[in-house]
Amino acid sequence: MDHYIINLWDSFRFASVSMPTVGVRDILDILIVAYLIYKMIFWIKETRAWVLFKGILVIVIFALASYMLRLNTILWILQNTISVGIIAVIVVFQPELRKALEQLGKSKHFFAMLNFDTPEKSREYTEKTVEEVIKASEKMSAARTGALMLIERDVPLGDFERTGINIDAVVTSQLLINIFEKNTPLHDGAVIIKNNRVAAATCFLPLTESNDISMDLGTRHRAAIGASEVSDAFVVVVSEETGAISIANGGVLYRNLSVDAMRRMLLQGKKSRSKKKKIFWRRGKKDE
Repeated sequence: MDHYIINLWDSFRFASVSMPTVGVRDILDILIVAYLIYKMIFWIKETRAWVLFKGILVIVIFALASYMLRLNTILWILQNTISVGIIAVIVVFQPELRKALEQLGKSKHFFAMLNFDTPEKSREYTEKTVEEVIKASEKMSAARTGALMLIERDVPLGDFERTGINIDAVVTSQLLINIFEKNTPLHDGAVIIKNNRVAAATCFLPLTESNDISMDLGTRHRAAIGASEVSDAFVVVVSEETGAISIANGGVLYRNLSVDAMRRMLLQGKKSRSKKKKIFWRRGKKDE
């Protein structure tokens, strides 16, 4: 630990003696690093990792104080545990690191060029699918039947789909109502709607880890928010207790939606997705 601090101090002292020339490339390098550090700190503050990060800062300050006071025993302990500490930090921050990588993978600004799907394979959901989902949600709401349906968009839901039972059937309101009928084998879990077909049922979803969720929300709504945090899917929820219809998207739960509001939200998402695809294929000199 002490030689790391000595090298850092020598680098600062050398920098103060010799003043190197700063070019445009150096300024660009500094701006990029500063932006990345800012985004990293901003991301950490939005998660529970902020408390852990402050704990690491306390350890760093304690190590600097130990070096200045020449507390050799403490420095020896820190020096011999730093490699283990790095692994421990990775293990402790594993959920946050995974979430950050998922958010990075969901970015469409820098990774649109990595989309190798053809228009045939990347079929968006149709208005007919939307109407069938709305009709089923309306009827299940009136009957107080709990339901959880995911409409896949750009982010694949294969991980969720593999946890359930394959269906591969055309989306109809009768099928969705029958799946979520109480005391039936397929009613427990989520339904994945993919390429205008019911791909799977009884799928397990990750629960949100956010502490800002209302206490009156149950497991079904928490699972909807959790799935929307790691994907861009529209997650339709019908409450079994109240019959209220909600939609989760982007980690936000829009509660107590009317049928018209639900239709506008789903169709608006469809239009925005179509616009992005059109721009992408135009750049690739292809037509939809």
